[in-house]
Amino acid sequence: MASSTAPALPRPMRADARRNYERLLTEARRTFAEHGTDSSLEDIARRAGVGIGTLYRHFPNRHALMNAVFQEALASLIERSRELAEAEQPCGALVEWLGALITHAGEYRGLSQALMSASHDKSSALSQCSVPMREAGGRLLVRAQRAGHVRQEVSIEDLLQLTNAIALAAEQTPSDPHLAERLLRLTLTGLRP
Repeated sequence: MASSTAPALPRPMRADARRNYERLLTEARRTFAEHGTDSSLEDIARRAGVGIGTLYRHFPNRHALMNAVFQEALASLIERSRELAEAEQPCGALVEWLGALITHAGEYRGLSQALMSASHDKSSALSQCSVPMREAGGRLLVRAQRAGHVRQEVSIEDLLQLTNAIALAAEQTPSDPHLAERLLRLTLTGLRP
């Protein structure tokens, strides 16, 4: 009798566990948007109507919860990069995508800082966001470089760190709603050959 070495598929969530998971995500989105990504996980669990143990069963740490919360936005940004991949103006497509990235990062206070930290920590659950973002943005960057609109030494890692830094600066200056746009424009003038 041969034994199977195929990994076991994860069991589907029970209906009550699925409801708890969805309520935790809903409350985390709301709380992160209102109070930032460093909000109390206990408060998120309480608002979702579950205990902290339930939160940790679904999300072993803050970055795992943040990763789950941001999957929808991540999918949207990746889809936008696909749409822009055939744009007439490769540099304009890259700029538009970077602007969308900054807008997303600005939706949750603390996200930019967390993403900057996670970019150097491959064990972080947030690094799962970084890899597809680098790939999506990298394709747009290469296209702009091939068209001669962006210097060859510019890397997608540089651009992601810059966009996070811009979003962080804008977060620290809420009285100036146009700061991120101005900083992005200023930064991009340095990208040209």
